[in-house]
Amino acid sequence: MKSAIRLLLGLLWLVLSVSLAAAGLAVPDEARAGLQLLYEGDVDRAIAFFRTLQHTEPEHPLGYLLEANAVWWQRWCISLAINAEGFVDALPEKELPLDVPYRALIAEARTRAETYVAHAPQSAEAKFYLGMTYALEGRLTGLRHEIWATASAGKKMRAELQRARRLDPQLDDALLGLGLYNYYAATLSPLVKLLRFLLFIPGGSKEEGVRQLERTAERGVLVQAEARFWLGKNLRHYDRDYIGALTQFRQLVARYPQNPLFHLLVAGLEAQTGSAQAARRSFERAAQLAVRDSECHRRVRELAAKGLAQLGVP
Repeated sequence: MKSAIRLLLGLLWLVLSVSLAAAGLAVPDEARAGLQLLYEGDVDRAIAFFRTLQHTEPEHPLGYLLEANAVWWQRWCISLAINAEGFVDALPEKELPLDVPYRALIAEARTRAETYVAHAPQSAEAKFYLGMTYALEGRLTGLRHEIWATASAGKKMRAELQRARRLDPQLDDALLGLGLYNYYAATLSPLVKLLRFLLFIPGGSKEEGVRQLERTAERGVLVQAEARFWLGKNLRHYDRDYIGALTQFRQLVARYPQNPLFHLLVAGLEAQTGSAQAARRSFERAAQLAVRDSECHRRVRELAAKGLAQLGVP
């Protein structure tokens, strides 16, 4: 009798262990190492890790998604501008050379994600990766103010990520895309809301979007930093909640103190909120950290110098 009970308990533990392992995302070491380097501002070394992942797992979409994300950070960085108040953000450039490899990487990831879904239709992970290909597509078209394409990508992203969450309610990384969708769908201009109606695109809730982004920033596996970055950007740009945005960006600086981009974002908000001395220190720190001979770091140094000049610092 006791041996039967022990056997039953053992089987129950095995089932529980398998179910826990299946929940969430399985993230290889190469992905974790590359993401750490990416958010520390070392994009080239990060991409090397992502390409290693592509080589070791050639049929998996993750390595291509991560490299595409790294290319997007480069693209966003070189598009940055600063206004008279210190507001730092990317200009809506229509076409840059980096757009070509970015789209190619998304295409590679989508082909693999679609194959993954076909072979494992009940896999939350597979649907998450497919949804993220549409998220990355919409990120570029949104930056370029291509409204139709962004709306279409957002609709497809939402559908796949909702399926992923239904299959695995613990997959908090899916809340990044769902949170952004909810936030943007509730803050769009009347013209874009009309477009949403014409394309049969569901509405959203800004409050729910903020909650989802906050949850991802705390509990995500792959996209914690992304969630905090986008939450800060949205609070700053749409809500004019500069203190809330500054809190998010300062948390990025605390976790990744070597990334000059995060110091630059903090500096811009400190300038906007009248904290001139803090802004001076942050602009100077951004310039000190931007030491690589890359287009992004050169852009950071230019903007830091401009920000300091606006503060009256020679």
